[in-house]
Amino acid sequence: MAEENLTEQSAKTRQLLGMKGAAPGESNLWKIRLQLMKPITWIPLMWGVVCGAASSGGYTWTLEDLLMAAACMLLSGPLMAGYTQTLNDFYDREIDAINEPYRPIPSGAISIPQVITQIVVLLLAGIALSYGLDVWAGHEFPTLTCLTLGGAFLAYIYSAPPLKLKKNGWLGNYALGASYIALPWWAGHGLFGHLNLTIMILTLFYSLAGLGIAVVNDFKSVEGDRELGLKSLPVMFGVTTAAWICVVMIDLFQAGIAGYLISIHQNLYAAILILLIIPQITFQDMYFLRDPLKNDVKYQASAQPFLVLGMLVAGLALGHSAI
Repeated sequence: MAEENLTEQSAKTRQLLGMKGAAPGESNLWKIRLQLMKPITWIPLMWGVVCGAASSGGYTWTLEDLLMAAACMLLSGPLMAGYTQTLNDFYDREIDAINEPYRPIPSGAISIPQVITQIVVLLLAGIALSYGLDVWAGHEFPTLTCLTLGGAFLAYIYSAPPLKLKKNGWLGNYALGASYIALPWWAGHGLFGHLNLTIMILTLFYSLAGLGIAVVNDFKSVEGDRELGLKSLPVMFGVTTAAWICVVMIDLFQAGIAGYLISIHQNLYAAILILLIIPQITFQDMYFLRDPLKNDVKYQASAQPFLVLGMLVAGLALGHSAI
């Protein structure tokens, strides 16, 4: 009985966080709204803000900078990631009815008008907060506001027809990778420093590793994607080949960033980044390459911490070199 209760509680927690393997039956509207926002996905965006602040070279451990960083993480995570995830669930309700029928929209736990209201409120709150951050930081050009509007537009064309970038495995996953790495990085960097072309190009390059991370999410929905004609990489290339594409993209472009750090004489940071790739490759072999359908969550939990730590190492190196 105790084991059954523990399993049930685990399923409810997974449901609230928006994770795979959730349990149906939630009736509390606010918990359902939170589930739509998938809190588990906020973490990498909030971390991206930290990396951007580090790469700016302008962050100081004062109360004001700490509060500004926290506000920027609120913007990137709960508000804009929450907006993106809710919007995606709205446009994916037919796919979810096949792959994850327990999700709030296909299960009927929340009405379509309530979902639309949530999308609009999150977007407007994000725009308002980003403008407030621009004023707080004294920006002559509204950097944060423009990034928020650009991110909102990217989220829309990723999920919504007629473009629906996610229909194409390459474009969709790169858009997702850039949203998780480049956009929050730019926000953190632009808040505490001057956002320049070098940082933008480097983080867009880093986002190609994020493309590999984004592919991991496609393995859980192969059946529905194939049925509805979405060309995810597992659908186009098969599960095994797509798994290899995923891990090679992640490792190759991280190594490319390490190479760049060597070129700007940040050798210690480059060595640390390379050392972080080694256990990542180990977990890729142990879990993901052997059974990506079964081990996707276990792989993400074990390997992705090394990716996000590597992002911070890169950010610190760039901040130290005063780019």
